[in-house]
Amino acid sequence: MTLLTFRPRTVRTLLAGLFVAILLAAVSPAPADAHGIRDETPRIAVVSAFAPELAILQAELDGASVQSVNGVAFATGTLEGHEVVLFLSGISVVNAAMTVQLALDHFSIERIVFSGIAGGVDPGLNIGDVVIADRWGQYLEMLFAREVDGGWMTMPFFEYPYANFGMMFPRSVTVLRADAEAPETRFWFPVDEALLASAGSAANDVALAHCTAEDRCLDKAPRIVVGGSGVSGGAFIDNAAFRTWAFETFGARVLDMESAAVAHVAYANDVPFLAVRSLADLAGGGEGANQMEVFLGLAAGNAAAVVKALLRAMPSEN
Repeated sequence: MTLLTFRPRTVRTLLAGLFVAILLAAVSPAPADAHGIRDETPRIAVVSAFAPELAILQAELDGASVQSVNGVAFATGTLEGHEVVLFLSGISVVNAAMTVQLALDHFSIERIVFSGIAGGVDPGLNIGDVVIADRWGQYLEMLFAREVDGGWMTMPFFEYPYANFGMMFPRSVTVLRADAEAPETRFWFPVDEALLASAGSAANDVALAHCTAEDRCLDKAPRIVVGGSGVSGGAFIDNAAFRTWAFETFGARVLDMESAAVAHVAYANDVPFLAVRSLADLAGGGEGANQMEVFLGLAAGNAAAVVKALLRAMPSEN
């Protein structure tokens, strides 16, 4: 996500993120040797990109205990009857991949659930809707091609499974897995089918908010959509033409800056993964100015509500 200048009404929402820092200080996080700590308790990792998203879930964590690894605060405890570890991925694909791998190296993580906001790509969706995609791809893994004679020259050593956006040609990525005989090239990383089924069951048990704390209400009641594609990349998208291309090219319903990176790491480590993303804006597809500042808190709350319902719907053991 690019840096944004927040207006006063957004500051009130973002102040909720301070709750995380206050709570972490209250439980006195203990520094950990970056190479020595190992928590053997089987846990579900519940991840958010930035503080206002995580604060909602952190407030309901029972028996919270916090330890810091490489500067990342990991809060363990119980949420909706499950042993969990909550932490911030940080914004961007690099931060997300780095922190999730760090968590996998230091905790016994059985499943990964991402909770957060995103931009809506599917024109049939609206702000406040929650999307639980069944696969994630990295749309900004690209070749920026050379222009020649009014066209584009691609390089022969990449795969180009999808149509270009001008000079930008999406390409597949190579992933290594411990038990694989050779590196694998792929664009899509699937979510876990059991988690997706639990999400479908949980969808009937959630009442989504449609008004902000400042009484700014959505035109349409938000809904939960299970299935379809999500894409991630290291850019904040607020461009109608690019949004249309992402929908038509990938069939994407939603785009963000972290989920596909986490899906990639989870796939490489053979750990079940699911992302719950609530739309805070329409990635350039709405009328007037971008609405993320207005509906950030509402969207984050809707995502958290679905994550809690998902946890309730999950079996206690794999």
